Amino acid sequence: MTALDPTARCPLDGVRILDLSRLVAGNMLSVVLADFGAEVIKVESPTEGDSLRAWRVGGVSTHWKAYGRNKKSLALDMRHGESRAILKRLIPSLQVLIENFRPGTMEAMGLGPKDLFALNPGLIIVRISGFGQDGPYRDRPGFGTLIEAMSGLASMTGFPDREPVLPPMPLADSVAGLYGATAVMIALRSIEVNGGRGQVIDLSLFDPLFSILGPQAANYRMTGEVKQRTGSRSTNAGPRNVYRTKDGGWLAISASMQSMVERLFRSIGRADLITDARFRTNSLRVKNAPELDAILAVPIGEKTLAENLAFFEAAEVTAGPVYDISQIIADPHVQARNVIVEIPDSEMGMAPIHGVTPRLSENPGAIRRAAPAIGENTRDILTDAGFTEAEIARLAEAGAIAFSQIKPRAKAS
Repeated sequence: MTALDPTARCPLDGVRILDLSRLVAGNMLSVVLADFGAEVIKVESPTEGDSLRAWRVGGVSTHWKAYGRNKKSLALDMRHGESRAILKRLIPSLQVLIENFRPGTMEAMGLGPKDLFALNPGLIIVRISGFGQDGPYRDRPGFGTLIEAMSGLASMTGFPDREPVLPPMPLADSVAGLYGATAVMIALRSIEVNGGRGQVIDLSLFDPLFSILGPQAANYRMTGEVKQRTGSRSTNAGPRNVYRTKDGGWLAISASMQSMVERLFRSIGRADLITDARFRTNSLRVKNAPELDAILAVPIGEKTLAENLAFFEAAEVTAGPVYDISQIIADPHVQARNVIVEIPDSEMGMAPIHGVTPRLSENPGAIRRAAPAIGENTRDILTDAGFTEAEIARLAEAGAIAFSQIKPRAKAS
């Protein structure tokens, strides 16, 4: 059954967004809004498209299929002399513009905030960069890897006797994109309440990622100590770790409340640990985590993963499996909630992608269209903006714009 619903009515119907960004942060931001009805016009290079299309698996741009959905593609050569004039004719019809050029680039193009507000005083301008629009690092390249390293995330991730670990996915970009979607909704609400004035959203990758790392600055002020890598253990609560099972699986346990700890100890026949001087309190359990982990590893290692899950579920202890993607897609809960949905695709036949999230009971989002081919909507977008057929033909002939480049469906191997 396809999850595609082209006629769905969504709460952000009527909001029009021009997305000039590339790669993950801007695409994450705009896909969240597009999933809830916003019309997102994605400006892409006529030859290569959004840089996200280059992230291929098996020759297929799987990232683009997930984050390009619900969007329209305008193939526009931003280096062409007529590109700015084309963009300026689109600006008055927008509510939001997203860009992630290096700070100062839009101004050099004659498309800085002052220029844009002159064309549309109510425009919300989202400016994505690595370190923000000001400060000594404003001109540095803003790749997420650098942010994940400099924010403190990598220094806290991994095991104490090994190198710092970077996340295996674009975490900094994704977090910034989610923050950006929230900021756009706040700005749209401000326009409703305060009479229609637009504003600039300065969205760095650094600030959002640092903000989710918790009270690191306050902790350092209080103790003078730098948080060290602890593997899968927590410095806030214990026990918390992953444990090997008899059949080679991994079980995650988090007992962050005293009542849960006591339930865990009783379930494995070790009620004596409740009053043990090493484990009586949360602070003691964190301090003596290696000893506690060694004790828990014995009964867990005597059972298979399935046996452990059944055992701890019956005991009402918070335990769960460490899944990989093959296990996630087979999980009955994931299937029942349509966490992963299938939509028609010209290359894959049906493409499995994440469903719309979060879920609203009265105003749900929907996947109304699959990710477009490069330039798939160029003609319609320009026609809606008042360009004549003669103008469109001239711009195409000049190389300023391009039309759809749909690839044939891949053959099954």
